[in-house]
Amino acid sequence: MNAAAQTVIPPADRLKESGVAFSLAALLPLVVSVLLSVVVAIAGEGATASVWYRYLAYLLPQLCFAAAAAVYIRRTRHPFAELYQSAKPRYFVLAVLMQFGLLFSLGELNTLFISFLEKLGYTSSASVLPPLEGGWLVLTLLVVALLPAVFEETLFRGILARNMQGAGWGTAVTILVSGALFSLFHGRPEQTIYQFLCGCCFALIAVRSGSILPTVLSHLINNAAILILSACGIDTFEGTLKIVLISVGAVLLVGTLTYLIFFDKKTNRKGGAPRAGVFFLAAAVGILICIVQWVSMLITGFVHV
Repeated sequence: MNAAAQTVIPPADRLKESGVAFSLAALLPLVVSVLLSVVVAIAGEGATASVWYRYLAYLLPQLCFAAAAAVYIRRTRHPFAELYQSAKPRYFVLAVLMQFGLLFSLGELNTLFISFLEKLGYTSSASVLPPLEGGWLVLTLLVVALLPAVFEETLFRGILARNMQGAGWGTAVTILVSGALFSLFHGRPEQTIYQFLCGCCFALIAVRSGSILPTVLSHLINNAAILILSACGIDTFEGTLKIVLISVGAVLLVGTLTYLIFFDKKTNRKGGAPRAGVFFLAAAVGILICIVQWVSMLITGFVHV
């Protein structure tokens, strides 16, 4: 048997290993957060306000995602280069245009949804970012924008969505399930709908292009734009500019989705989710962890101690 043949793993096995990767990606950050809490307790109360803690809080989960992907690659002997194969230039353009729409039109709808929850008594969880001043911004962009774009796309689109398709899942099922897992994984109830729709859009581009590179770019733009706007002290846009951004964003989002769904259908596959039980059994630990975290965040948001 030659080396090339040795790398061929049955689709069902890759689907199972994808579920294992998801469970690891959910479990490892939980273990690391407990260890970090112990370190903080030893270091004292002021540790959580320190710069090193704020960076570690974002960096350590990404290293866990990288570890989960590495375990998957080792166990399946999946060629590393295949996860990051190139895509046609038009998909990078579509990814950028779509991301503009996600940020400024869907993002505005998400803001309205959060306002609705707040009227019901919900308090959004606060995220303390690393420093955004001066040279710190470059390091923050690396840790908070680039690394999540690479490792989250590797996990959710490069491993999960790719192997769902490889196992014969229908395109719609692949997009919806991977989008739902992406949303659940983030564990923030107020962001659930937005994360789900973003996850579905990223999966759609990945399936159509056959590559995660366009979605890495889109994900990076999303994260970096939020950080740069925050660094500039811009929380929201007002007046005419806001209307223009929302309108243009809506047109771009609808336009790119229309093209990808109705005109670029060469990768379209009808059908359900064969061997779904194999995947969900392997992913069960990760799904359970994510559900518990999501419910805990929801309760915390409504119950003020």
